[in-house]
Amino acid sequence: MIPFSVLDLSLITRGGSVGDAFRNTLDLAQRADDLGFARYWLAEHHAMPGIASAATGILIGQVAAATHHIRVGAGGVMLPNHSPLVIAEQFGTLETLFPGRIDLGLGRAPGADQRTARALRRDPHAPERFASDVVELLQYFEPAAPEDTHLIHAIPGMGLRVPVWLLGSSLFSAVLAARLGLPYAFASHFAPGQMAEAVSLYRARFEPSARCPAPHVMLSVNIIAADDDAQGALLATSLQQYFIALRRGRPIAFPPPVADTSGLWSPAEQAMVDHTLSCTFAGSARSIMPRLRDFIARHEPDELLVALPIHDHGLRCHALELTVGMRTVLAAGSPTGS
Repeated sequence: MIPFSVLDLSLITRGGSVGDAFRNTLDLAQRADDLGFARYWLAEHHAMPGIASAATGILIGQVAAATHHIRVGAGGVMLPNHSPLVIAEQFGTLETLFPGRIDLGLGRAPGADQRTARALRRDPHAPERFASDVVELLQYFEPAAPEDTHLIHAIPGMGLRVPVWLLGSSLFSAVLAARLGLPYAFASHFAPGQMAEAVSLYRARFEPSARCPAPHVMLSVNIIAADDDAQGALLATSLQQYFIALRRGRPIAFPPPVADTSGLWSPAEQAMVDHTLSCTFAGSARSIMPRLRDFIARHEPDELLVALPIHDHGLRCHALELTVGMRTVLAAGSPTGS
């Protein structure tokens, strides 16, 4: 069975605080470490009432310090918001402090609305330079040659083989990752539309590199696992409410589930959510497993990145444990998933 990893946005829940979100992140990361998950990734977002992982590199350092074995990284850093040199120095620092445990995933979206992007001093043309910025960043991690006295060096960073991934939800990053010979993660947990085409294109065009000798794909999914299907469906209404608010341009703290969603959104909004969250698996472990098995068999990811968008932290931890159980059963090849 392929490795399972965790994607965490450090959710700020309605009724909770940023401090609660950070404490929950550290607790979930420690549990993921103990349960044998491969990676724990945090995502860069800004000015979002429901997401606390804005200072992604700082939070990665705290998670790495609180865990022992699991790889910790960015899923991802939005590179157009930053200088490639600064990111190389930050992740060179993290890799030096936690050798062999740091990942750097790169995206080109702002991770914010346009007003916030301007407040970040984001150059509106920076996304157009994304490919060259990635190449520049990769170069900062290379060892220095004696004749390179004219080059700028990332200290720390130079000579450190921090694994660099490209992240995306469209074909652009798939093509770039293939050309640069980098592993690729697709954001299917919220933008599944071009997943199959992007993965196929990446694999077909992949050029082997010293960093990644063969294509390597990680797909992200939402898993809202509960003790029964009714509870799973109830818990999933938190994510549905959250995405409706985002699409309306009014982001909110991550809301508690609601038993009755009638009147909360229109049929058109329901159709949008159904499409956007089509890679969401909610219900009991028994009902999720065959669907998850089919997803893995159809798309053949090399890894699965699991988000657990559940309002109650205790139930989120329970879903993490149920996910490990599902992976164990899937690895054993049980035909029934029981």
